[in-house]
Amino acid sequence: MTQPNSKQHFVATYAEKHSDKSSERGNMSSYQPLALSSTVVSNKAELLELFSAPVIQNGVSQNAQAVDNNDLSVVEQRLALYRAQYERTRLLYLAPASIRPTYLVQTLKTQFAEYQQFQLAQQLDKRGLLDVESIERLWQQLHVVDDIIADIVSNMPAQQPAGWQLTAQDGHNPLCLPTIGKLKHPKAIADQGSLNSYVLGHFGVSSFTYDRGYYIGHVIGYLFSCYFCAHLSISYGVSALGEQVVEGYDYASLETPYMVRLLQGLDSYCKKRVYQLAVICARLSVYASDKRIEKMLIAEVNDFDKKLQQQHLDVLLLQGMMPESNDSTPLF
Repeated sequence: MTQPNSKQHFVATYAEKHSDKSSERGNMSSYQPLALSSTVVSNKAELLELFSAPVIQNGVSQNAQAVDNNDLSVVEQRLALYRAQYERTRLLYLAPASIRPTYLVQTLKTQFAEYQQFQLAQQLDKRGLLDVESIERLWQQLHVVDDIIADIVSNMPAQQPAGWQLTAQDGHNPLCLPTIGKLKHPKAIADQGSLNSYVLGHFGVSSFTYDRGYYIGHVIGYLFSCYFCAHLSISYGVSALGEQVVEGYDYASLETPYMVRLLQGLDSYCKKRVYQLAVICARLSVYASDKRIEKMLIAEVNDFDKKLQQQHLDVLLLQGMMPESNDSTPLF
């Protein structure tokens, strides 16, 4: 994976903006994994460890369990997660080229919820109803995600991180953002436990609590989320993240006109690349896999000719026979 100069500048500038505030953040930094406290990573194994998703047990990730044990509020949990997410991305781009995996996303795919749901759909498709081959081919070519990300970050304009709230239909988490605290639909997603969280991590930080997602970062992350939901025909809403929602984390709370200006600052090439990235992730999404599994469920219900069966049933009833019975005794 390449290391674009503009991304180095983006990370370095953002880190400098945060460094002056580090003394004001209390003891929350102690929650960060030990590996994140180093200035740089020294080997490939250490780098990969940063991107390893925690194990989910009883719907709760190990990270969340550690936070709960410290009696931290949801707001504090979110702040700790954001610091860890940001530091991980910073270390990725500052790591020497010799220790960065050529295609990190391909190495991580087995831990993604999207890939696990695809494997489940593949196992269930006994009737060959799904176009499994095309989806499987896309998983095999997942390295294009890293290629597109590298292209995007080399072209995206520098800007101060901004915050948005994302709400989707029925309070679900279609983007599979990392979950924190109480959930309306208890389906926990660990940090780096989804393809989308990996992708969005290159542009900012994110989480999901109860019935809405939170994203802080470059407007490209906002654009990706909109393209993703629109491609899947998911009704969604976006609003500016309030100034006090994530205390201790530097971000802008922007009104709609400012959001429009940020989008206007992106050239058409960058938008097209973000769209391509969003469509790939949408095709591989848990949401899309769930729809495919629902299709199999309907097929199992409709696995015989209902009209023919009704005709057969009517004949039997006219003859006064029990359906599917050799007994000629009348029903009355």
